[in-house]
Amino acid sequence: MASSVEDHVAYMRQALELARKSPPKPTNYRVGALVVDPETNVILATGYTLECEGNTHAEQSCFIKLAEEHKVSEELLPTVMSQGLVLYTTVEPCYKRLSGNLPCVERVLRLGKDIIKTVYVGVKEPEKFVGANTGRKQLQDAGIEVVLVAGMEKEILEVATAGHNAD
Repeated sequence: MASSVEDHVAYMRQALELARKSPPKPTNYRVGALVVDPETNVILATGYTLECEGNTHAEQSCFIKLAEEHKVSEELLPTVMSQGLVLYTTVEPCYKRLSGNLPCVERVLRLGKDIIKTVYVGVKEPEKFVGANTGRKQLQDAGIEVVLVAGMEKEILEVATAGHNAD
């Protein structure tokens, strides 16, 4: 079971490697994400920003791939997924999307605390695009634990903001 600090850092490193695959753009953070079964340490899905068709975020890409694997819509994932899974994401899930797409926090909430019990984040979402992220509180209020995996913030932000104009 992934419970040690070393395990969490290892998963976050894998997510960071995924983030590096995302094309640098001035309007997106380059983010990587993993959905993991902590009982078996099996990675069920991986994703990164802009991996799937459209303006997709990393968490969204994970959920799209899980839905395709289970031959259901993303909305029906809770009916086919195991309980007690965890999500690793290099940047805190977004709570607001300027593109009009469903925010990642709402996608996690739609799955519910029985499916995603914990979200491990590498950094809090920078306030550049949508201001302060209230998603952490929304997740916690819904009974989903949000845990910072400390120690990689500088590296994660360098990858996340590649392609952004210097302010």
